[in-house]
Amino acid sequence: MTDELVVLVDREGNATGIAPKASVHGPDTPLHLAFSSYVFDRAGRVLLSRRAAHKVTWPDAWTNSCCGHPMPGEPLDAAVVRRLSYELGLHVERVDLMLPAFSYRAVMDNGIVEHELCPVYRVIVATEAVPNPEEVGEVEWMPWPRFADDVMSGRVVISPWCREQVPLLTALGDDPLAWAPADPAALPAAARP
Repeated sequence: MTDELVVLVDREGNATGIAPKASVHGPDTPLHLAFSSYVFDRAGRVLLSRRAAHKVTWPDAWTNSCCGHPMPGEPLDAAVVRRLSYELGLHVERVDLMLPAFSYRAVMDNGIVEHELCPVYRVIVATEAVPNPEEVGEVEWMPWPRFADDVMSGRVVISPWCREQVPLLTALGDDPLAWAPADPAALPAAARP
């Protein structure tokens, strides 16, 4: 999708414009709206994905289930459902906002910067993933406590945004299926429906 657009935002979370996705990821990546999602099955296992080898940012890196960008005017929860269907062939039962104002900036060894205002969602599914090779190299289900412990102890190499998100999610409680969702009113203005 070469004409995919992203929503540019300021530090307060207000939309400042739109830009082609292909043009924003470089050494001076502007802050833009995105999302991260953590997919769980009914047993509380989290679905991890390895990014496809040809991705511009963090190719081959293991990360959370799915990340993406909403289209201009698209509600974030709808973008989560859309991308999970496209990247992993998943049918979503429930989408819950967990971290409404998460933001990060990370720099790859080659100088490409990722700079996102990136609310984080918990997603519940009852189906198996069917990875789209254009987006995902492979997937793995893992018990959440083991994954969280591996990330926080540094025993697993994971994407920089996931490394920052996991401690914030574990602070919500031991059981990811029991985490209390955040109030959508806490989303930055650019992300509110």
